[in-house]
Amino acid sequence: MLRAKILLLASEGYENAEIAATLETSAPTVGLWRSRFATERIKGIESDAPRGGRPARLDLDRQIIDKTTQSKPASATHWTTRTLAKELGTTQSRVARVWRAHGLKPHLVRSFKLSNDPHFFEKLHDVVGLYMNPPERAIVLSADEKSQIQALDRTQPGLPIKPGRCGTRTHDYKRFGTTTLFAAIDTLEGKIIHQYRARHRHQEWVSFLRKIDREVPKDLQIHMIVDNLSTHKHPVVRAWLEKHPRFKMHFTPTSSSWLNIVERLFRELTMKNIRRGSFTSVEQLQEAIDRAIADRNGNPRPFVWTASAEDILRKVERARQALNKEQNDSVH
Repeated sequence: MLRAKILLLASEGYENAEIAATLETSAPTVGLWRSRFATERIKGIESDAPRGGRPARLDLDRQIIDKTTQSKPASATHWTTRTLAKELGTTQSRVARVWRAHGLKPHLVRSFKLSNDPHFFEKLHDVVGLYMNPPERAIVLSADEKSQIQALDRTQPGLPIKPGRCGTRTHDYKRFGTTTLFAAIDTLEGKIIHQYRARHRHQEWVSFLRKIDREVPKDLQIHMIVDNLSTHKHPVVRAWLEKHPRFKMHFTPTSSSWLNIVERLFRELTMKNIRRGSFTSVEQLQEAIDRAIADRNGNPRPFVWTASAEDILRKVERARQALNKEQNDSVH
């Protein structure tokens, strides 16, 4: 160790220049360590003094990451590149580069809800079991209703997409009524049974069950995966099901709509056929949905479920532990 050798030679009476020549270093270096030892003794040569100037690149990157993930600005809910750059005395482009490199997006947030259903385990195994190992001589249907779908038309024509410019549309619109779509997907083949109703009460749900009863071959049992909406459990519905024993209802856990495959269909219809459409009547809206469903039924694509119940349970448990840790940390 250089600094120890300097002190040993100094104790023997050598001058700084002689020590520097012997150890092949500079006289200022020798003088620095002799001075540090004289004022601070052993502590003075055990560690390097902090250096001046700008912080190292990695240190600043770590500050950006820590500040982004562990704190919030005093006057906002999250950092922006501008506010964080000002806080740390760096540039917006530097903050943006670090965020991109580490996948940090403070402006985005995902919604979630952990189910508190006391029978979550049993319902999860029941539904996933139907997806991955459907019973023989039966059809498994994932069913639900999408209510209050609005027929909207923009107040002015939009501009079409062109190179260098996206399509445009006005922010305001005219309403021309609403409809409710009832849909059931054959999870094995991907075909869809659907109908429209103005409302979504238990009466309309029973009407949809009757349609399913008519269209599914009589020699097949019908296993239906549905959510816990009170409409699906109404006494009138239960009475109808008792008279039609080939229907077997399977309820998803509460706050677990992601477990019902039909929700993917509703999301796809919304994104591809409804949200950017213009409809001057409910009939036009229904015709657009009919075309999309007819296209799917002409070339049905089953929704393949790959996650086992055990995999899902492990993921849910990790999320629950992370949530509990966050809550405990906020309390303390």
